Amino acid sequence: MTRLTRSICVAALATGLLGSCGAEAPPAKPNILFIAIDDLNDWVGPLDGHPQVQTPHMDRLAARGTTFYNAHTQAPLCNPSRTSLMTGRRPSSTGIYGLAPWFREVETLKDIETLPQYFARHGYRTYSTGKIYHGRYGGGDGDAEFHEHGPRPGVGARPEEKLAAETPGGHPLMDWGTFPHEDEDKGDWAVASWAVEQLAGPLSGAQENPFFLAAGFFLPHVPCIVTQKWYDMYPTDSVQLPEIRRDDREDTPRFSWYLHWKLPEPRLKFLEETDEWHNLVSSYLASISFVDSQVGRILDALENSGHADDTVIVLWSDHGWHLGEKLITGKNTLWDRSARVPLIFAGPGVAEGSRVTSPAELLDIYPTLVELAGLPTQGGLEGHSLVPQLQDSMAPREWPAITTHNAGNHGVRSEKWRYIVYADGSEELYDMENDPQEFRNLASDPQFAEVIADHKRFLPESEAPAAPGSRARVLIYDAGRVQWEGTEVGPQDPIPEL
Repeated sequence: MTRLTRSICVAALATGLLGSCGAEAPPAKPNILFIAIDDLNDWVGPLDGHPQVQTPHMDRLAARGTTFYNAHTQAPLCNPSRTSLMTGRRPSSTGIYGLAPWFREVETLKDIETLPQYFARHGYRTYSTGKIYHGRYGGGDGDAEFHEHGPRPGVGARPEEKLAAETPGGHPLMDWGTFPHEDEDKGDWAVASWAVEQLAGPLSGAQENPFFLAAGFFLPHVPCIVTQKWYDMYPTDSVQLPEIRRDDREDTPRFSWYLHWKLPEPRLKFLEETDEWHNLVSSYLASISFVDSQVGRILDALENSGHADDTVIVLWSDHGWHLGEKLITGKNTLWDRSARVPLIFAGPGVAEGSRVTSPAELLDIYPTLVELAGLPTQGGLEGHSLVPQLQDSMAPREWPAITTHNAGNHGVRSEKWRYIVYADGSEELYDMENDPQEFRNLASDPQFAEVIADHKRFLPESEAPAAPGSRARVLIYDAGRVQWEGTEVGPQDPIPEL
């Protein structure tokens, strides 16, 4: 679609004259712009996740593309989520459940062909900057995941002392707020700058080979530290806090606590006692708006490069983040706040101004990009191409989204329901149309037995044990015994108040 046609289409969408603009067939081997954002939940404009959030650049990306309104991660933790997306395999297939190991260290996974490697084999020049994999820099340690590499992921400028109240356990990343520094001092600024430089230099104009450019942003991962101008957008005295219920965990199984038994992310109780809840919410929202501005810098550079019309863009987050919901902060849960993520496609082959409400998974990105690029089908992938939905938002989809956190714990998200089953067999069921905050667990109500049975049939058929070298947030359930980080816990142990 030409820029003029796109302008006409976007204008028609804005006036309500069109529901979506149809997709043109992508050119042979379109370029790929692959934008990852760490720990970003659904608090973005295209997902209507928070009424005060300002994300104008994600909004304009959504206006020229397709937003998956019901997209979910395969794992609510960085390493297993990113491993799943980049390899096209579920955590229950790879055994990668925790922050370690790096999948290349696992004998059965070391030779697997990842998404960028597949594109490189088919003639693409691949570029990476920032956080794409967890704990590994694309070309370090002989990984050779990409041809070219920009700045490593990082926080950037930090205050000499923590800004927020000291959290239990004293984890150095548990911080948020503002202090005197410049946007240019932040790690994400350097990531965006390198991507902009590539688009303005070697990737501008005619190319011998198509490019695959991956840029991964660190924020809004903690520490949620921003410059004053972003913090001022969300004053703590008027910021809207998430809706909660004090008794919200009374109908959730004890096993739901095991998934985040003793983690550095504080409970809501701590935030309230230290008067940090408003500060954290403001800082998280401010971090989102800052990252949105960096996304905008890259989108502008793509427009100026001459490749706006022959580049497929995909923007995604590895998982969500709680900010008081279910009485906790952080990820590591199977509820929507931890599992639901932004997923936006734009470019050739993608309908404009479209919103898809059927379920989607991050696992689907690999086969979707392969099909949009017109490349041969890659074997062994466990996701499903979203091209039918990218061309028609009402196209039927058979599969729900599956989120897994450690062996035996799964969330199954359909268009209307969220079903959760834990390793000990305990369950949750939520009517997401009438109870989007997941306040009422319906699993024990016999009238929903058929709903549960219908969702159970999509559970993974096999459960890989935790891969050798697994550590950091790995939960093991075996013969009725629960081990969290190597320490056995049970009904006699009080739930930690962090």
